[in-house]
Amino acid sequence: MIPIAQPLLGPEEAAAASQTVLSGWLSQGPQVADFEAEFAALVGVEHACAVSNCTTALHLALLAVGVGPGSEVITVSHSFIASANAIRQCGGVPVFIDIEADGYNIDPSAIAAAITPRSRAILCVHQIGMPCDLAAIRAVAQAHGLPVIEDAACAIGSEILIDGGWSRIGRAHGDIVCFSFHPRKVITTGEGGMLTTRNPEHDAKFRLWRQHGMSVSDVKRHQSQSVIFETYPVQGYNYRMTDIQAAVGREQLKRLGGIVARRRALADQYTAMLAGVDGIEPPREPAWARSNWQSYCIRLDPAIGQVAVMQKMLEHGIATRRGIMCMHLEEAHVDVPRPFPLTRSEHARDHCILLPLFPQMTGAMQSEVVERLIEAVEAARPVRSPPKLAVVS
Repeated sequence: MIPIAQPLLGPEEAAAASQTVLSGWLSQGPQVADFEAEFAALVGVEHACAVSNCTTALHLALLAVGVGPGSEVITVSHSFIASANAIRQCGGVPVFIDIEADGYNIDPSAIAAAITPRSRAILCVHQIGMPCDLAAIRAVAQAHGLPVIEDAACAIGSEILIDGGWSRIGRAHGDIVCFSFHPRKVITTGEGGMLTTRNPEHDAKFRLWRQHGMSVSDVKRHQSQSVIFETYPVQGYNYRMTDIQAAVGREQLKRLGGIVARRRALADQYTAMLAGVDGIEPPREPAWARSNWQSYCIRLDPAIGQVAVMQKMLEHGIATRRGIMCMHLEEAHVDVPRPFPLTRSEHARDHCILLPLFPQMTGAMQSEVVERLIEAVEAARPVRSPPKLAVVS
């Protein structure tokens, strides 16, 4: 079986987790602090705050910029359902706009029309690791005084050419960036998330909220030479990352450069192998973006059945996934108003397929995927009726 994804873990991660278990400090503590510092240095940002997962990161980011009951957040429906769930958990309303014509990210040209007096933020998603057009998004946001939150769940290690140079996603070209370390992502801590920002006030709120609103951290209290009693000035949440997870994350950060390089090489090979194949459109990487290729998404000719292709590949032991979900079509969010057409989003969901891609993938595996994909596409083509012969009387 060729899986859709596979995390790259080894003895180093196992040893780091074991050492942390034996240290006696398992919950949020010194390993988390070191992971945050190393992550911040990696992406080039002042503040990084570790949390339990990316969904909780999104929740805190939205709260920090003032999203509350009745607030509108402009975003895409073409994303994992957590994006909209976090907005609604704040009492806000997602305002769904469509994706770009030649990709799978938010269409910057559609944002301005969605802005109302109730707009509180723009939530853009770096879908499947491909950076959004942050320069265009930021220009609209600044013109209307709106903060930008980047859902970078899939985008650790991706880069963007902006402000005259290349920089990593996470440097907070908007206001706040949220990452995921789920096993489906490029690096993993099992579960886990991270918020990055250049705003010290945002960072202070994240640290307060993630630990029940507690005024003094466990580490500070443990290290103190005098008795300290914590207070709870605000209502908070239990959104902490454990030291076991952070210890694994620190080892994963050491692998990131090699993982991304391998994924980019595999993506280039896919594109070369699929070039010119009738009925299959490979993904496009803009000149100003360097994707980590968290997923490789192909688009099928609408006449070719998506499910039929996926089923045929599954029968040959190859896992795939359909195009990114559309949240407005899920029962959980059918009550959200839809003031704008979402034609491109729906088309992408119904005609795109994610192919297997992971750093341990061999050339033989990739050749097998492409061979079986082409066979499946040919088998799923509609049968053409033979031409009718003219009747000569």
